[in-house]
Amino acid sequence: MIVGSEIKPDPAIVIEAKNLSKIYRSGLFRRKRFQALKDVCLQVPAGSIYGLLGPNGAGKTTLIKILLGITSRTSGAATVLGSAAGSMAARREIGYLPENHRLPRHLTANTALEYYGSLSGMSLSAIRAASPKLLEAVGLKGRERERVSGYSKGMLQRLGLAQAMLHQPKLIVLDEPTDGVDPVGRREIREVLKRLAYEGHTIFLNSHLLQEIELVCDSVAILNRGEVLKTGGVQELTRSLSDAPVLFQLVGNRDVIQRIFQPSGSAQIRDVAADAYEVETRIARQSEMDQLVDSLRQNGISIYRMARREQTLEEVFMNLVGEATR
Repeated sequence: MIVGSEIKPDPAIVIEAKNLSKIYRSGLFRRKRFQALKDVCLQVPAGSIYGLLGPNGAGKTTLIKILLGITSRTSGAATVLGSAAGSMAARREIGYLPENHRLPRHLTANTALEYYGSLSGMSLSAIRAASPKLLEAVGLKGRERERVSGYSKGMLQRLGLAQAMLHQPKLIVLDEPTDGVDPVGRREIREVLKRLAYEGHTIFLNSHLLQEIELVCDSVAILNRGEVLKTGGVQELTRSLSDAPVLFQLVGNRDVIQRIFQPSGSAQIRDVAADAYEVETRIARQSEMDQLVDSLRQNGISIYRMARREQTLEEVFMNLVGEATR
């Protein structure tokens, strides 16, 4: 809950930002300014998998750094797990997998987890008790004693996910968690993330793989040039009636069909069989849909099937970013 310019802790909300802004300054006398974030507002519910989307330079990494306390905000407010973003209380309950993370090449998976676990204040016995199950969950069982210098990028990502989960944090922040992982590995990681959310952990992830976000996330925030363009559930965004195309399967005269759909200007007509066609078009209002159906029937066109096609998350993303850029 937000009160005034501050944020009142809410146990149902793990991450909350209100009018969060960040300006970088550079050059002589710091006169040059670049606004990486502008009045960002979002809420991440507890136990959810929340995706952060945006093109390069959108401000995703800056937002994550502010939430983790790596960099400071210019204005606005943000809380993580009920505490101020970047505070020791918040950071203690966060597991983090950075993009392009690096591990000392002489370590093995086992010794890497011992190293990272010790940084989180875990005892050696607790680390060794948790490690086998974690490494099995991320698909590294049987490779625990091999040096990471021989690991592929996908294997390093799996190990990075294991270290982020090691101390059983309430919030897991992942930056490109499936980067370099093969399709089988991506599916396994998705299952791990879903299980963690089911167990009560909250996942906040940034990825350029929109299909991965669509398959695993409950909700998303789309950023562009530092501003939030849209937030909401994945199904809510992909089923938006104002944007989703309508697919008709029709039987009748092609010229008549083309004439009826011509005013829309965006209709695509595809031949399916003799006198059978598929037409895809965008219809924003129900009144337009009713008029179109009446016109088809009055002109002797049989409607075999009619359905609103769900957009992919990629289509939603490209439409929003394209409109903002224009």
